[in-house]
Amino acid sequence: MEKAMHRSHGIGYGEYTRSHAVRLEVEKKREEQYKKSKEIVLDLMMTG
Repeated sequence: MEKAMHRSHGIGYGEYTRSHAVRLEVEKKREEQYKKSKEIVLDLMMTG
């Protein structure tokens, strides 16, 4: 989990759990990635 967190967000899990501001930034980024992936899937469904 530590390696995945560091690769995806550039921070360690310890820092993620200690800092509220970091946690909010990571979750905001995750939400944006999720929405983008949903748009891609929808686009593929409409064109495919």
